[in-house]
Amino acid sequence: MEKRLLLAMMGGFPSHDTASRLLTATERNLASPPFLPDPILYNQAGKPVRFFSDLMKGKVVIINMMYTMCKRMCPMNIKRLREVQTELGDRMGRDVRIYSLTLRPEEDSSAALAEYADQYDVGPGWSFLTGRPRDIDSIRRKLGFFNTDPVVDADLANHTSALHIGNVGQDRWMMMPDSSAPATQVISAINAIC
Repeated sequence: MEKRLLLAMMGGFPSHDTASRLLTATERNLASPPFLPDPILYNQAGKPVRFFSDLMKGKVVIINMMYTMCKRMCPMNIKRLREVQTELGDRMGRDVRIYSLTLRPEEDSSAALAEYADQYDVGPGWSFLTGRPRDIDSIRRKLGFFNTDPVVDADLANHTSALHIGNVGQDRWMMMPDSSAPATQVISAINAIC
C-alpha cells in the first residue's frame, strides 16, 4: 500500500480532497480488469482457458493450490473441498466454482489432473488447472499463496493449505485455512461475500 494512501486513511493529510482523490485512484487501479493475470491454462480435460477472462471474471470462486503427488495436505484438502462441493448442491458450477491449481505444472499434465479428479469423484464446476510454470507462479503470487521467505516458499512440502474465496465481480476476497475449516464454514464464507 502506498505510504500516502496509508497516511490519508489514518487522517495524516490535512486536505480531505487529496485523500479522496488518492483513494479513488487506488480503488480504480485495483478494480480495473484484469487485476489478475490472464494467461492460458489447461483444465483436466486439456481444454485451454484464460485464467481471468474465462474462469474468474464476474464469478464467485474458491481457489486452492495443490499437486497430485502431494501426500501431506493435498488429499485432506481435496476431500474437504469435495464436501464443500456436495454442500453447494446445484449452486456448484452455476453460482460457485472451485479451481485447484497445481504447484507442479511441469509434472501435472491435464491427464494427471483428470486422473486425480476422478480419484476424488469431482463433479461439474470444479476445474483442476495446469499451465506454464511462470504463469502458475504469477497467479499464485498475485493471490497471496506464497511465503515471503524464498527458502520456505520453494519447499512445496510446506505449501499453504489455505483457500482463497472471492466474489470477483464485486472484488471481495477472503482467505481461510482449508485443512481446519469444516464445509459449513466454507459455505458461510461464500454466502458472506455474495
